[in-house]
Amino acid sequence: MPTPAPPPPAPSPAPSPAARPSPPPGAGAGQPLRILVTGASGYLGGRLVPELLAAGHTVRCLARTPAKLRDHPWSAQVEVVRGDVTDHGSLRRALDGTDVAYYLVHALGSGPDFEETDRRAARLFGAAARDAGTGRIVYLGGLTPEGVPERELSPHLRSRAEVGRILLASGVPTAVLRAAVVIGSGSASFEMLRHLTERLPVMVTPRWVRTRVQPIAVRDVLRILAGCATLPPDVSRTFDIGGPDVLTYQDMMRRYAAVAGLPPRLIVPVGVLSPRLSSLWIGIVTPLPGPLARPLVESLRHEVVCREHDLTRWLPDPPQGPTGFDAALRLALKRIGDGEVATRWSSAATPGAPSDPLPTDPDWAGGSLYSDTRERTVDASPEAVWRIIESIGGENGWYSLPAAWAARGWLDRLSGGVGLRRGRRDPARLRVGDSLDFWRVEEVDPGRLLRLRAEMRLPGLAWLEMGTGRSEDGRTVYRQRALFHPHGLAGHLYWWAVSPWHHLVFGGMARNIAATAAGAAAAPRGTGAGTPTG
Repeated sequence: MPTPAPPPPAPSPAPSPAARPSPPPGAGAGQPLRILVTGASGYLGGRLVPELLAAGHTVRCLARTPAKLRDHPWSAQVEVVRGDVTDHGSLRRALDGTDVAYYLVHALGSGPDFEETDRRAARLFGAAARDAGTGRIVYLGGLTPEGVPERELSPHLRSRAEVGRILLASGVPTAVLRAAVVIGSGSASFEMLRHLTERLPVMVTPRWVRTRVQPIAVRDVLRILAGCATLPPDVSRTFDIGGPDVLTYQDMMRRYAAVAGLPPRLIVPVGVLSPRLSSLWIGIVTPLPGPLARPLVESLRHEVVCREHDLTRWLPDPPQGPTGFDAALRLALKRIGDGEVATRWSSAATPGAPSDPLPTDPDWAGGSLYSDTRERTVDASPEAVWRIIESIGGENGWYSLPAAWAARGWLDRLSGGVGLRRGRRDPARLRVGDSLDFWRVEEVDPGRLLRLRAEMRLPGLAWLEMGTGRSEDGRTVYRQRALFHPHGLAGHLYWWAVSPWHHLVFGGMARNIAATAAGAAAAPRGTGAGTPTG
């Protein structure tokens, strides 16, 4: 068992502007810093990195799977190191020579012991930062309600608060930021709000829709996170951060409907839905799986409103003030409509989703691996075929039996999976780590190979590969392979039960992709080829 964390010191009161010591030379004056970002493959981390680069800082990213970062537009501008926040050795190497370290990870969804995992990781991170001589830690946690005993908080908020205390007690100057609902395209909080409002014109809702919260626009969160890199070394405390509006969740849904141009929503709060029942309901109505929805719902049981605005002593608000709720909504809706979402909640690993191994791993030798392989010659260039492959899924569909794909998606949702609800980040381009309906992009070799890994509920692990090549006589060939590694007898029975349908589903898919590519190649310039689905 890990040793308990020492009791954290009480946060020191913020000095008045007159008494505050002058910052060290260069701090806040544009001096480049060496910065480590953890959680760069996540929603906020992936957006923070370009902000830091734009400020002239040198950025290093810690990632368990560096390949997940390679397709980000900024990947060539950062140093990526392999490591894990639960491994002191890799942490120490990643932190070596850094001035500032951002701690933007948490173990939510990793299992029932996620609080212990969070606790251990925070202790290791604080100790490694202290040993490396890092000058500052910046951590984003959750806003906690005033006057509520910690034992009554949700496990999610309780763990976030504990991580903040551990980092403050590490001996490294630490800025612990506490935010409630983050409003921005792709955040879990925003996705829950958006889908509840858009899909339910009449809602019977639990009592927590009347709870007051103080949302904050993601652009303000990023501005504050980036600004904390230059805080004076004597500043080590928690800061509440929020936008200018204090609203109930009911207010937020109604204002969303108005900004999105939807008819007014009828909301009827009732008192019989527990957080667990609410999260199951949200898991059906929205793209968020239950293990992610539940902590969000539990966090809304209590009022979460900022109790201070002290950070403006060091990081003044912009001249126009913090972004209001309606303006944040308009920005989020515009970015989604333009296909400009840089990172999404669904780009993070789905709780309970299969992880390693891959079908290319040598350890697979000797294990059962079912496959369904299709190959078709195409009267089109490999580039034309690749355009169809890379645009698959989402609103573009899967090129065979739409009803069968929809039914599979609903079955997955009923069993607690994500279903066919996450869509695509971009309508035409894919990168490693993207979600794609109930798949995740595992590998992209442009013009040659797309490998998807299933994140639907399955008794085993599944992949779908699509690629292009040339035959011996130089013609374009479309290649497709479905792979399944069963877990136990249930996995074998599952494969045998669904394999009779593969001729219709996978055979039709290969046939229609090839036909669509050929039709697009043959169509006169300026016309479009239809998308066959039968």
